[in-house]
Amino acid sequence: MDAFNLLKADHRKVEDLFAQLESARGAAKLRVFEQIKMELDVHTQIEEKVFYPALEEPKQTHDLTLEAYEEHDVVKKLLQEMSRAKSATEEWEAQAKVLQENVEHHVEEEEGELFKKASQALSREEIDELGEQLAAEKNRLQARASKKSGAKKSSGASKSASKTKSASTAQKRTRSSAAKKSGSKKAASGSKSRSKKSAKKK
Repeated sequence: MDAFNLLKADHRKVEDLFAQLESARGAAKLRVFEQIKMELDVHTQIEEKVFYPALEEPKQTHDLTLEAYEEHDVVKKLLQEMSRAKSATEEWEAQAKVLQENVEHHVEEEEGELFKKASQALSREEIDELGEQLAAEKNRLQARASKKSGAKKSSGASKSASKTKSASTAQKRTRSSAAKKSGSKKAASGSKSRSKKSAKKK
């Protein structure tokens, strides 16, 4: 598998998501952002673990690779900051624009310079081997992210069920308490009625 093609496919996917982010409104913006964050998290991790280490040694790719690490750090910080938002405020929108510009600049440098020089520094076999390693690491990270997401949903569902249960129990207690009060009122009323009858007989 060609390492460059795999990474380029990731780049195109993120570009599509940024286009969706621009047209999305309200809460939908945050949902699209979550997808962008997940894609970029996985992409930066596989590059830093598999791809960049192979390009640090060759002279023609050394400086560009160190620069790429720095660009990743800027993107990671922005993602972390933006993920704390509860709504898409004007400030958040501005950060989203900065994020997009940083990612686009990084992609342009990677595809325009780093990939070209890397294709000269690495053999065809090395490029294919890197592609296999990138794909394997990507699958592993996506499976882990999917598990985490499933666990969160499950936790949310159980919390919701627990709230419903406690609300239902509270309702039952209220009804039971009301029934007891009603019963004791009836009993008191019956007792009064009997005592009046008894007084009349006398």
